[in-house]
Order: sequence, then C-alpha cells, then structure tokens
Amino acid sequence: MNRLNYFNYIEEKLNLLATRIKKRGKLNLLELNIHSENFYCELLNMIFGFSLANRNYEKRNIEGIDLIDKTNRIVVQVSATCSKQKIEQSLKKETLTSYEGYRFIFVLISGDASILKKKTYLNPHNISFEPKADIIDLTDILNKIFCKSITELRRLYELIKGELGEEIDVVKMDSILAGIIDILSREPLANSIGKPEVDTFEIMRKIEYNNLVNTKMIINDYKIYYHKINQKYKEFDKQGANKSMSVFQTIKKQYSIEMDECKDEDEIFLKVINNIMTIVITSKNYVEITFEELEMYTGILVVDAFIRCKIFENPEGYNYVIT
Repeated sequence: MNRLNYFNYIEEKLNLLATRIKKRGKLNLLELNIHSENFYCELLNMIFGFSLANRNYEKRNIEGIDLIDKTNRIVVQVSATCSKQKIEQSLKKETLTSYEGYRFIFVLISGDASILKKKTYLNPHNISFEPKADIIDLTDILNKIFCKSITELRRLYELIKGELGEEIDVVKMDSILAGIIDILSREPLANSIGKPEVDTFEIMRKIEYNNLVNTKMIINDYKIYYHKINQKYKEFDKQGANKSMSVFQTIKKQYSIEMDECKDEDEIFLKVINNIMTIVITSKNYVEITFEELEMYTGILVVDAFIRCKIFENPEGYNYVIT
C-alpha cells in the first residue's frame, strides 16, 4: 500500500510540474524551466545513480549542455520541448568538441519522446548518443521510479515533497495531530513494553550514533515540531487520559517489531512510520486526509518519539530531562 501511495504522489507531482511548464511556456514564462534544471539534476542522480552538477553554475548558458557528470562522463540537456531538429542542433554545437568520450543525454521534462527515440540523427562530433536509451522523457523516469525499492521510493518521495509539496498549515496541524494522537492512544498495549523514558539528548549525536543516513533529513525537517507535539500531549494529559504514554507505547511497540525483523537502521525508521500510518488508516475513528498529510504528521510523531528517547539507542552520557 505504501509503495503505491509513494509512487502515486511522485507521479502526480511530476505530471503537474510538466503540465505547468508546458502551459507557462506558451505564455513565455520560463522561470520554472530554470528551477527545473536543478530539481532534475537531483532527481536524475537519485534515479540513475549519476553524479550530475549544473554546468551553468560554472559558466553561464553553455549551449546544448545543462548538466554534467565528470565521473561517469555524461553531459545532459534538460528541455521542455523536443523535436528532431532541436536534438540535431544540440548535437552540432561546438561546445561538444570539449567533451570527447562523453555520453550525450537529452531529457524531455514535458511531453512524450517515444517517436523521437526511433529516429536517426546527424551527429557531426560523433559524441556517444543512442536515441532509444539517451532520449529520456517523463514516462521513462516514472518507469524507473516504479521499479525502485520501498526505501528508494521513500527517498524520492522526500525529495519531490521538499521541492513540489505543500507547506505545513500550522492551524490545520493542531486538529490533525489531535486526531492521530487520539487514534494511537486507543491501541492495545503489550505487557512486555516497559514504561517510556523521560530523557532527551542532542539530536544529532543520536542520529550519528544510530547510523541514520537516509532518514537524517526527515528527523531534521520534523524536529522543529517538538514543542508543538509537547503542547498537544500536555493538553490531553491534563484531561487525565495519559495519551502521551499510550502513543509512545504504540510507537515503541512497532519499533520493537521491526528491530526483530530488520537490521538496517534507516529501513527500521521508515517502517515504523509506515506501520503507524497503517494503524491510523485502519482505525474506525480515522477521518481521511491526503497521503502527504498523513505521512507528514505520523512522521512528526515518530521523530518526536526518537528525540524523547522512546525509540533507537541512546548515546551514553547524553541525557536531558524534559521539564
């Protein structure tokens, strides 16, 4: 389920970006094209394992080249439009003579390039270029994304959410968090789960201590909501419900389950978030929200539990009492 949710979100955002670029291009509004170069630089690196950098940072507006990977010897042109003539114009640019032994890739970020893949092209500088493999459109990108592992999908989702997602609505946040906390507090508790600790510590030390590499960005993004969560827990606990204890127990239970089944720390962290999402969705008290909102708010709660020493190992000597 989470795999499909991640892919659907990615597919929707990339198609929306493509549509906006195409429509704004007709109005000669091209600022999205410029920003898309940087976005697609990161995206292509993550999908294909390239080490691309924006060539225009080094020298402005190099004709026919937007991105360059010196390690894998690749030059890339990113474009919102594509035709046989445009590709041939790029291939005949004199700048390509400086990149002997490089591979030329043409990336179409808006539109379909399936017909162009079948054509033959004049290539006066004989740079490595195979149209079927080296003309990449959005369909190719989505097909590659669809085959990624759940961990890789999550990383792509985080990248795209960071670039193309919505800002957090702080007003809406209160009611959604309250609802999720209420749902989690109703979960039955396992007797084997001990009373949660009350200590916290330097977040970065704990991240490094637990070898959290891919999920470090999630923790850093969501740690700023620690005080907001603390406020919600206090509001609930004043009513005598002790819901903070119940939520921590629920999260810790999922952490214990994943610890027995998986040895990769980043994967454990992501699976705990996914498990909490499943608990929320399957609750009879769940009021439907978007997948992006659900993932974000459950992620905030899991990061809060991480900060408060409820999940993952604590570095020795780095304890901090919550006041």
